[in-house]
Amino acid sequence: MKPKIAISIGDLNGIGIEIAIKSHEKISEICKPVYCINNKMLKLASKELNLKIPNNFKLFETSGEFEIKPGVVSKKSGKYSYDSFFDAITLADKNKVDAICTLPINKESWNKADIKYKGHTEVLRDYLGQNAIMMLGCKKMFVGLFTEHIPLRKVAKKINEEDLTKFLIDFYHNVKSDNIAVLGLNPHASDNGVLGNEEVEIFKAIKNANTILEKKVFKGPLVPDTAFSPMSRKNYQYFVAMYHDQGLAPLKALYFDQSINVSLNLPIIRTSVDHGTAFNIAYKNEKLNTKSYINAIKEAIVLIKNK
Repeated sequence: MKPKIAISIGDLNGIGIEIAIKSHEKISEICKPVYCINNKMLKLASKELNLKIPNNFKLFETSGEFEIKPGVVSKKSGKYSYDSFFDAITLADKNKVDAICTLPINKESWNKADIKYKGHTEVLRDYLGQNAIMMLGCKKMFVGLFTEHIPLRKVAKKINEEDLTKFLIDFYHNVKSDNIAVLGLNPHASDNGVLGNEEVEIFKAIKNANTILEKKVFKGPLVPDTAFSPMSRKNYQYFVAMYHDQGLAPLKALYFDQSINVSLNLPIIRTSVDHGTAFNIAYKNEKLNTKSYINAIKEAIVLIKNK
């Protein structure tokens, strides 16, 4: 039987709905998608796109109506994208679907709608009461983020032995890899304290995690500017970055079109595209790359089977 996956439709002023409509035939061959969008908004979007609504486009009627304004940051579109996501979470939490796949939101639109969260992972963490881990990547390389959507000036203060040890243990139990690279924070991984002392905390956390696991799973702290070199990527598939751009800048430079976002350490399965709303090309009938969305659906199915 095909798994059932709730699709959070994302910001309707962006490219998410176009990706969903154009990919429906392909993904419906491998799963049963349930789109969290009401019929009224679907018809408005399909008319704006001049695309026919596919057959068997099953909806969960997320409430709300507003005027679609392609490429515009909007309070109403932000609220609707949040409500669509929350409906998807509820369906998964009540075992009405097997997993969630999310299309892109716009963080500024969420902010305009007075939504306190910066993104999907924070919502999941709060709703489910568990420490969700954000991991992005593809089969060639995955990056787990110790800190996520926080200002860069706050990252160093977040790095401490206790929290990082717990993060590493949780990360290991989710990815089940015996060879994980952990990046340092400072240039040259601080050169033994010359350029900072955060690496002391990182080293202690690595040592603690390996002791608890009774094997040398975590390696590092690696020098950040060479951690993603071709030689390093031959040795590691999984990396732990200390902050958002440290891990995602190289990942997106290397594998932007095929990378996905996965929420680990949760009782429900959630995958996502690894790109934004692309307001600049929304509703312009541009050729869209749907690889990230297709890969996110496929990964959700793998996780369902391995659950």
